[in-house]
Amino acid sequence: MLDITAKDIMTKKVHTVRPKTTVKELAKFFLKHKISGAPVVDERGTVVGIVTEEDLIFRDASVHLPTVVTLFDAVIYLESSKKTEQELLKIVGQKVSDIMTKKVVLISPATSIQEMATIMHEKHCHVLPVVEAGKLKGVVGKADLVRAIALEEA
Repeated sequence: MLDITAKDIMTKKVHTVRPKTTVKELAKFFLKHKISGAPVVDERGTVVGIVTEEDLIFRDASVHLPTVVTLFDAVIYLESSKKTEQELLKIVGQKVSDIMTKKVVLISPATSIQEMATIMHEKHCHVLPVVEAGKLKGVVGKADLVRAIALEEA
């Protein structure tokens, strides 16, 4: 395999959204730009989250309510109540900040194709923001990786 890095395959013209963007505006934004996800940036251009079509679709999904046991007037959750709370917030969310993923995996321009593929697979990420010196330089999506792999094999 060649030494392909993020800077070689990243999309440099990045469509970003702000935390205050409404969910409806986000859906129109994705359709207009024919994209499936975007980094969420604050007023300084710092990546504060990532939002995808999956986050939009999740709003219409059924929420699994956690199993509970009552014992001596106490309620014991057999599953994470925090996860359920986060899911409910996503369903009723009206802004990008309500539905975005806040724990974003950021990569550098020097990240190898193998590292990117591993991160996407293990962390179930579809879009990896490429950041250098705290500034967004580009994004690498699954399609970028597939394209790079196809070109390597040719």
